[in-house]
Amino acid sequence: MERDPAARNRFEVYFLYSGFKAVRAYRRANWFYRHNFKFIARCISQHARHRTGIEIHPGATIGKGLFIDHGMGVVIGETAEIGDYCTLYQNVTLGGTGKDQGKRHPTLGNNVLVGSGAKVLGPFRVGNNARIAAGAVVLSEVPDDATAVGVPAKVVRIGGEKISGCNELDQIHFKDPVALKLLKLEEEIEALQNQIKEIKEKTQ
Repeated sequence: MERDPAARNRFEVYFLYSGFKAVRAYRRANWFYRHNFKFIARCISQHARHRTGIEIHPGATIGKGLFIDHGMGVVIGETAEIGDYCTLYQNVTLGGTGKDQGKRHPTLGNNVLVGSGAKVLGPFRVGNNARIAAGAVVLSEVPDDATAVGVPAKVVRIGGEKISGCNELDQIHFKDPVALKLLKLEEEIEALQNQIKEIKEKTQ
């Protein structure tokens, strides 16, 4: 109710919100998983996946207050850990890279926001109060209070201070640091070409 401006009443949230249903199903499945009834746990999680479009492995560790907005296409892996009061938007993946053993999925701290379509892949930590932009692909650790954008994701802001040019995360308006570097390289190449041209003209 606090984090979704479209939520009109608790009755609507309880019966209609797919994210809320998926988290409730996860809590049940996780109880069975921890008590070694893994088949029942997977049955519950798969049933919830078909009903909601959200796949949460019953072995994942999720704190309180997780908010999944819309939720369609969200995938949370078996060894993923999510802190308190995190927010995930649709098509978010907390997954593995396919080459790690044991702990394979990311750990999110408290109050982390992961934007639409973002992929967080690997057994590293995303710090408290971090923000991951929509469409980002995060492959390495993100510090506390940081904002990460791009493919692969780069940290562009920590504790409110810019590391490179970037607006506050609003899921849409941000500059890709890789694109900015490429633009700078293009400008340097153009300047070098102009210098070569001038030298050729002088020697002719």
